[in-house]
Amino acid sequence: MDQNPYHVPVMTAEVVELLRPVEPRLLIDATYGGGGHTRALLEAFPGLSIVALDQDQDAIAQAPANPRVRLIHANFAFLETIAAEICGGRVDGSSVSPCVDGVLFDIGVSSHQIDEPERGFSYRRRGPIDMRMDRDAELGADTIINEWGVDDIADVLWRFGEERLARRIARAIVAARPIRDTAHLADVVKAAVPAAVRRRKHPARKVFQAIRIAVNNELDSLESGLEAAIRWTRPGGRVMVISYHSLEDRIVKRRFAAGTSGCECPPDFPVCTCGRVAELRSPVRKPLRPSDEEIATNPRARSAVLRVAEKVGA
Repeated sequence: MDQNPYHVPVMTAEVVELLRPVEPRLLIDATYGGGGHTRALLEAFPGLSIVALDQDQDAIAQAPANPRVRLIHANFAFLETIAAEICGGRVDGSSVSPCVDGVLFDIGVSSHQIDEPERGFSYRRRGPIDMRMDRDAELGADTIINEWGVDDIADVLWRFGEERLARRIARAIVAARPIRDTAHLADVVKAAVPAAVRRRKHPARKVFQAIRIAVNNELDSLESGLEAAIRWTRPGGRVMVISYHSLEDRIVKRRFAAGTSGCECPPDFPVCTCGRVAELRSPVRKPLRPSDEEIATNPRARSAVLRVAEKVGA
């Protein structure tokens, strides 16, 4: 396991092995975090250079200087602009010359963000209602919780948390205002749901997930970053995504599936008329999951899913 206390990376060995056939020389780590994946890849591939992104200022600040790593404080939603600059292309798509051998996304909240109460990500620790990954961002969780209406809050809880009791919880949140901190919010949610729900997983888990996703615009950012990663990865290069819940994984699964599908003409057509060709292929038969040994040492890895696609287009 990575010994850096900032963040424990997931499925590092699997990521390294997936890139061995590529023999990468230039890679983008779209979610640097504690740098665990980056360090493992640099050690495995002596000729590799990495451009590492992270929207969290804390992640950038704790990163050690390394001549083989270029650190950029940025959300991977801006990967199109960054990759175009790296490869010498144009953002408008009129000049795309892919030069990246691989792109890695490790989606979601980091260990550091969860473990630091002042970041406001955890329903188990008292802290401000914040949840911003980028502390310069305008929208914080406090605005949603203490200012938005019932309909808007319920919509966030349903869309991003798949919370069946979304409207009931939203009404309880509005009625309890002002909500002071994360512990207060967790208590309000807990009191709003039936006892049978409280006896299962903590009822605030989905609520905190949903609010966090809304604050950081995570799903739209993933879609934008994934498109850019595919566009700027060279043929033979690979795009890898580690996700932790179904909403993220669904986006990745659908995009990779769309990229691996070729001709869509009816089977009785003598020749292809749609002109569609596959831009991706699947180098593994099914998504990878952490081993039992990894989960035993890092329980937070339990829900991780690693998907990979290889670029095949020109």
